[in-house]
Order: sequence, then structure tokens, then C-alpha cells
Amino acid sequence: MDTKDQAFQQCINPQCRSEFDSRQVLFKCPQCGDLLDVRYNWEAIEVPKKLSDFANRWTTRSNRLDFSGVWRFRELISFCADEHKVSVGEGQTLLQPACGLAQDLGMNPRSLFLQYEGMNPSGSFKDNGMTAAFSHASMVGASASACASTGNTSASMALYAHSSNIKATVFIGEGKIAYGKLSQAMDYGGHTIQVAGDFDDCMRQVQDVCTELKIYLVNSLNPFRLEGQKTIMLRIIEGLGWEVPDWIIVPGGNLGNSSSFGKAFAELKALGLIDRVPRLAVINATGANTLTELVNDKGLRWNNGDVDQQVIDAYYANLDATHYRADTIASAIEISRPVNLKKCLRALDVCDGVVLDVTDEEILDAKAQIGAYGLGCEPASAATIAGLKHLLAEGTIDKDARTACVLTGHLLKDPDATVNYHSKMGREFSNPPVQVENDLQKIIALMK
Repeated sequence: MDTKDQAFQQCINPQCRSEFDSRQVLFKCPQCGDLLDVRYNWEAIEVPKKLSDFANRWTTRSNRLDFSGVWRFRELISFCADEHKVSVGEGQTLLQPACGLAQDLGMNPRSLFLQYEGMNPSGSFKDNGMTAAFSHASMVGASASACASTGNTSASMALYAHSSNIKATVFIGEGKIAYGKLSQAMDYGGHTIQVAGDFDDCMRQVQDVCTELKIYLVNSLNPFRLEGQKTIMLRIIEGLGWEVPDWIIVPGGNLGNSSSFGKAFAELKALGLIDRVPRLAVINATGANTLTELVNDKGLRWNNGDVDQQVIDAYYANLDATHYRADTIASAIEISRPVNLKKCLRALDVCDGVVLDVTDEEILDAKAQIGAYGLGCEPASAATIAGLKHLLAEGTIDKDARTACVLTGHLLKDPDATVNYHSKMGREFSNPPVQVENDLQKIIALMK
């Protein structure tokens, strides 16, 4: 059946609910300006009767779509024909048991798992979404793409744009991008524009530029990009023998991941493919804690889609009045105006979720602990373990609860943070190099 009959776009605002064709290039509702979802006519799609049926595709991995850890689950993101699906081998990520780390945290050794998205082609979770975004771009005949980025989005976009023969332009803020990430965008041929401002300034500019020049926007405002990110949850379930965990923990940032996870679980439950929904914890950095303050301090909730916009507007007006700028070592989540705020509120509602923030010091300590067990990650990834420590201490998460933490990016995304922590900071888990004279016996003495 034509995918036009299978998928459409719909405004999330309950007072609007306008619907649009899946072939339209939109990143906001033209009627009310709110966010858009990709929705499916499930009766027109041959969805497997149980999630474990997807395991059959491991035997046909010579098919490029079955090899992809995103398109292996294509019936659940069925918005374009196979001929338009772009893939560079994304989603080859595994759920890693973290027995040693769990013991360090006082958990049951068999209860903690790390979903390491640093194994993706560009080194971060963004590839899950970008393969979907560029597949939609192919379907609509886009010739140019753009994004605002703190790093990972630019690297992933440039990679997929190159693979799709589509021009890529990256907007970055002044001094707000890790070189490990910027180098990728440059290497893959992305055109980089540095804007005098932070990520939020870049996000505003790129939206206006894309509207004015009819360029395809690949930030997570794009509802098709978020469809690909749903598969991170499918691979976690797959890694647990097709069982749902008790908790999912994910970093905050622009809130695309948390939003897509909530949508995934709502759909899976409605389709009868899971019998329960896990709880969700979204962890922010203290220096970029908009979601924490709005949810925990201001009481902002999804409220069946009737989100109190006045609370959001007043909060952002105060950010403007005080000239506030997000500031954290975790550059991937250094965002003060998350574009998917409302969708994240919905995910928190679906998953009975919680929100908290952690300091940069806690993030770096957690990063070193994760690395000590062989999974190096970027700082933002480690916010999950830093947050888990708080949730265990306060009793929100039980030591026996089966918990999956999403590690969003590879260690080499920000090697400066790692080297500085170990060589200069003198923290609890620092592992500094030791200097010694160029003398054999003195070297041997150090190694005894």
C-alpha cells in the first residue's frame, strides 16, 4: 500500500489537531504554530503480532534495511517507501550489562544496563533520527539541509547529507561546540556558520533561514527525525529478550530523545506489543535545567495537551531579562529553550516520569566511573549515571529495578573533557599520568 495512506502529520495541540500530508515539509503546525507528530493508520500497516518477530531480520542482514538498527523495525516507522530509505549502517548498538558499575552504585549486579549509542557511524544517537529525517528528505526531493547544533547533530547531518547528495549547512554558537564533533562536520563536507550567540540563538536563526530559503530542517523540531529515535527503545527491549525494563534514564537537552521514547511506548502499548510502560527519568545539567525548574518548581504538566503556555512564556521572558545563557561541561545538553518541551511533558505523563538535574562535577565523576568499565562516553551521556545515583539515594529507583541508561555519544566526541578531568581536576575517580625520569630502574620502580 502507498505510504501516503499509512502516515500523516498532526498537530499536538488538542485545540487544533490539524492534519497534514506526510509529503509536506513542515516543522511547526501552519495553523497554530505548535509541534507536529507523525501519525499512522495502523490498520493499513502489517505490524508484526509480537515484537520478537523482528528478530527474524537478523538472519537477512545482507538486506541493507535489515542490517540497519532503525529500519529493521520499519513497520513501526512506516512513512516512506523503501526506495527512499537512507542508511549508512546506523543502529548497530547493543545493550551492555553493567554488573561492576551496578555494584559500585549499590544495585543488584544484574539490574543495570547501558545502551551505548556511541557505536553509531557518527558516534552518537543522532544517527537514529537522521536516517529517518533524510529518508523523508529524499521522499520530498530536498536538495539542501540545515541544523543548529552543539555538535552531534552537525556531525550526523553532514554524514547523512553526504550519503544523500544533499547540501548541509551547520549553525553553531560562539565557542559552544566540542572539536571532536565539529571536526566530523568539516570532514563530511558540511558548511559551518558560526553565529554570535548560543545554541538557542542558532535555533531561532536556522528556523527562519529554512523557512525563507525552503531548506530542509533536520533538528528535532522535525517530527520525522524523532521517529527514528524511537528505535533506541526497541533495541533496549530487544536486548532484554523482548521484555520492557522498569526504568529508562536519558539526558535532557533539546528533549528529542525523551519525547520520542514516550511516543514509542504509547504506540507499542496501544498496538498490544507491550503490556506495560517503563518509567522515565530525564536528567539535565544544573547549568541547563529549564525542564527541571518548569516541572519541579513551576508545576508544568502535559495536562492532556492543554499545557500552560503562560508559565513557559513567563519563564523564557525571565531568561531574556536576566540575559541567562546555559553553561555546562555537557555541551550536548547545553540548551535553555528545549524545542521539544511539550512533547517531553507528554512523555513524562505517558511514562510516569521524573526530572532532575546534576552538577558538572557529578557528571564528570560518573563519566569516569563508566569509563573505568570500558564504555567511554561524552559528558552528557554520563548525566544518566549521575542522575541514577540521586534516584537510588532517595529511593525513587529500587536497587533491584531493571534500569537502562542511554549513553548518547562516544568518548572521543569531547576528549578534552576527559583529559582535563584525569590530569588536572584531582577528583575521586581521576586517573592522572605519572611523570618519571628517562631512567629504566625508576620506570620499573613505578610499575611494581
